[in-house]
Amino acid sequence: MSFDRTRLPEPAGYYEAQGLRLTGPRSAKWRTTTCAFHGGSDSMRVNLHTGGFCCMNCGARGGDVLAYEMALNGLEFVEAARHLGAWVEDGRTPPTNPRSAPLSPRAALEVLGFEALLVAVAADMLAKGGSLSVIDAERLKTCASRINRIAGYYA
Repeated sequence: MSFDRTRLPEPAGYYEAQGLRLTGPRSAKWRTTTCAFHGGSDSMRVNLHTGGFCCMNCGARGGDVLAYEMALNGLEFVEAARHLGAWVEDGRTPPTNPRSAPLSPRAALEVLGFEALLVAVAADMLAKGGSLSVIDAERLKTCASRINRIAGYYA
């Protein structure tokens, strides 16, 4: 049994799959998002290269997506590594896609269900002659991005 860091999910995909909207220049190493630990609207910074995170308000911090998973869900190291697919039971990494999925299949289905519901509500509103606000349109783009990213991992 061992931990395989290379199997951790890609940071941007992981954080977006957690429902966080990463803002800032696309080329920036650090992006801004909400803090799930204290509910701050734009106080947490996420490093897209390492997965590290740091809240400028409450001080929550960690060095990678594994640390975030542990802190967010109150998991121990091995539990969080298993949840993220980075814990190998027999010591050998099975042949898989080099990109590990950012979510377990069950969690991916939950995210897909939620995002599909938002898309359906927006479609219903548009079908009835309504219009989308700029914020709603941006959220719909985020829905499409998450759905496509998850489909890319599991399709």
